[in-house]
Amino acid sequence: MSPSATLERNQHGHATQDVSEGGSGFLRLLPGMALLFGIGLLGKLMETLGRNLQARNIYFPHMEYVLWAIILGLLISNTIGVSKIFAPGVATYELWLKLGIVLVGAKFLFNDILHLGGLSLFLVFIELALSLSFMTLLGKIFGLPPKLTSLLAIGSSICGVTAIMAAQGAIEPDEEDTSTAIAAILMLGAIALFTFPLIGHALHMTQQAYGMWTGLAVDNTAEATVTGALYGEEAGRFAVLAKTARSAFIGFVVLGYAVYWSSKGKAPNVKNKALFLWQKFPKFILGFLAISVLATAGFFTKGQLTSLSNLSRWAFLPAFAGVGLRTQLRDLVGQGWRPIVVGVLGEIAIALITLGLVFWAYHSLGAGR
Repeated sequence: MSPSATLERNQHGHATQDVSEGGSGFLRLLPGMALLFGIGLLGKLMETLGRNLQARNIYFPHMEYVLWAIILGLLISNTIGVSKIFAPGVATYELWLKLGIVLVGAKFLFNDILHLGGLSLFLVFIELALSLSFMTLLGKIFGLPPKLTSLLAIGSSICGVTAIMAAQGAIEPDEEDTSTAIAAILMLGAIALFTFPLIGHALHMTQQAYGMWTGLAVDNTAEATVTGALYGEEAGRFAVLAKTARSAFIGFVVLGYAVYWSSKGKAPNVKNKALFLWQKFPKFILGFLAISVLATAGFFTKGQLTSLSNLSRWAFLPAFAGVGLRTQLRDLVGQGWRPIVVGVLGEIAIALITLGLVFWAYHSLGAGR
């Protein structure tokens, strides 16, 4: 199994187990967490250095700390590598990501969430139907193993690696299918980081429209959040909103595939569907909504809202570093060309379709006005 897949497995199981073991478990997390924050802070320093050097007419790449953190993480992961001692702590990057998303809820009034979230849900429903259908069709055309096709369809339609890992236990694919699907999704997420902002600027998209498009089209929650933030703070917020609406469907989609493969005798039976949905539902969405309700009700002072905003940035710092550390380019070699081709073609189609949906919603329906 690929190192990236192992890291994701730690993220969804072993890291939580380590914490529950008490002090010794927590100590195991400290080296990796220190690495995450160290890379994030170094990214901030690189951004400040670039700004200062450019002010003195000295050429230096000017990039947001978000991109610096990812690039630094990529360099470490793909040169010296990440030692096993750091793995448990690095695997907590998604916990920091979810904390950041919860805190972002303070920037949305609940009425805005109901209005824009309703639009997001409508667009997500269309995206889901088209994504699942198109990726399944491509998998059949290119002769991919059926369960690998299912994993790619689930990952591209919902929330990338998290959705793949949620489905892994439900449909019991081969280990090779899981690692291949993860490698393909990670590669496509990395491509989105560099291509989406360029497309958004070329099309002169508004912050809100771009953020909605990013949340609909980019698979992994981490990459969607980063890709939105690279365009602007407001775009980052709306990317989180759209991606959160998309993530809410994970339980239903995974349940559908679990029932399908169970009916063929190739997966365990789902005895309690309601419990299954609750177990798969991303609980951080409830925190996001709760913070928004409290902010709308005036529970927080202006100073407290500012503090929550600053805390969300600090939470995103290690999360963005984790995006780079978990991506190992060697995992993308030797996996075979067909899954990558299916993923690329599928993602291009999804990006174009969702882009058209967003333009239609914002120009025809007057969304965001």
